[in-house]
Amino acid sequence: MRLLFFTLAFVLAGAAHAQQPASAPIVLHAARLLQVDTGVLLQPGEILVEGERIRAVGRSVEHPQGAKVIDLGDVTLLPGLIDAHVHLFLHPGAEDLQTVEESIPWRTLLAADAAKADLLAGFTAERDLGTEGAGSADTALRDAINQGLIPGPRLRISGNAINILGGHEDAIHYNPAQHVLPNADYANSIDQLIEVIREQHKEGSDFVKIYETGKDTVVDGELHTPYEYTEAQLAAAVEEAHRLGTGVAVHAMGEPGTLFAAQAGVASIEHATQLSDETMRLMREKQIPAVPTFAIFDYFAQHAPTPAVAAREKALLDVKIREFKKQIDAGIPFAVGSDVGPFPHGTQAVEMELMVRYGMKPLAVLQADMINGAKLLGWEGQIGELKPGYFADIVAVPGNPLEDITAVERVSFVMKDGAIVRQ
Repeated sequence: MRLLFFTLAFVLAGAAHAQQPASAPIVLHAARLLQVDTGVLLQPGEILVEGERIRAVGRSVEHPQGAKVIDLGDVTLLPGLIDAHVHLFLHPGAEDLQTVEESIPWRTLLAADAAKADLLAGFTAERDLGTEGAGSADTALRDAINQGLIPGPRLRISGNAINILGGHEDAIHYNPAQHVLPNADYANSIDQLIEVIREQHKEGSDFVKIYETGKDTVVDGELHTPYEYTEAQLAAAVEEAHRLGTGVAVHAMGEPGTLFAAQAGVASIEHATQLSDETMRLMREKQIPAVPTFAIFDYFAQHAPTPAVAAREKALLDVKIREFKKQIDAGIPFAVGSDVGPFPHGTQAVEMELMVRYGMKPLAVLQADMINGAKLLGWEGQIGELKPGYFADIVAVPGNPLEDITAVERVSFVMKDGAIVRQ
């Protein structure tokens, strides 16, 4: 037992040391550096990092005495990637059974491994939108990362999502006599919504996730999805979240739930497969981003267990692609979120590839990911751009992502808070 204790202490101490910024300044040199806000590509590009912050950016920067100069070669320097919709407490396999069969301690260990995989893939900041039945275990995960005990992205967390009785994430296909727990916290009224939000905040959440629509069906090429909460109920949740200094993300696939969400002034609309003209007008006016999450839809369509399920998933994806083109034309804001968890962690940069494939320009996707993502996570002016004073969250990708967006799927260098975590 003594040997196990000292071994664990050594491992944790090593992890904490690995997360600490280097004491000496670091100069990163690369063939290219993208200024995401303007789309300007500096050739070559350099970044001076001191401690956890960026000190200078340009084609060449000061090389202070004693600085460590790292020549990364034929790569492009980018801000750390941001995933605005992840599930660190999920892994591929039957989602409901993970809640039923796996203990929360076990799922927390798997979540720590998932956080490391995401970080090594270049995702230096993420928003975890629901532990799917693991309650506030994400509080411990976030705090352990912040304290340098384990590697992972900087996190915004929501604890369990919130759902009505019999809603999208309730265990409605199990024998009711078994009283199988849902993957979310129940709230069936405004009073219950406020109570649950307060309880989750007490347990450490810094964001609210609400299921607003489901179950989804496609009939003759049109999406049908019942809403869960009225506009008034969502507005009460938004008001309470604002009182606590945070916001509400809603899982909302289509109308009228998406309209209710926009009217209530939510922080983001997740999935956003179907949006009416009025919904999109409100999203433009209030600057509410849609988070399309193509990656999960694409994964389910390609990994369906039966031909019938594959056809259903393909029909839903077709609707999503068609509607996404309308949303681009309408000029609504976007953020980038993959819904990773049901598919392997560390592979979610494919989301940006899919957004480009279905109509967005590479620069627009990068701006949605980094600039809009930073704002959505509450770190605007601190991450998402390579500028003096920002946190030194930096990645390098091969080639030029403005010409080939798939470069973000091949990250070769990762720095978070001025500490190199992958080279």
